[in-house]
Amino acid sequence: MDNKRTFKRKTGVVVSNAMNKSITVEVERTVMDPVFKKYIRRRKKFMAHDESNECNKGDTVVIRECRPLSKCKRWRVETIVTRSSGVE
Repeated sequence: MDNKRTFKRKTGVVVSNAMNKSITVEVERTVMDPVFKKYIRRRKKFMAHDESNECNKGDTVVIRECRPLSKCKRWRVETIVTRSSGVE
């Protein structure tokens, strides 16, 4: 038996890093509208654990599923794909 667990992974943009060791990531996906047959964008925000506080607003990150860390946090930052330029 393989005990290797596969975690769900999502890619999104950091929209808030105001908390200590926590970030908010907005994940966008496209789904087809059942009536009009056009693709529409759906967005959802996830709270993620950032142990080293290295993520900034605008960074693109990969988050992965983990055990519940708090009331809202069920995701961890796996990697930072691209860094933001820092100009806001």
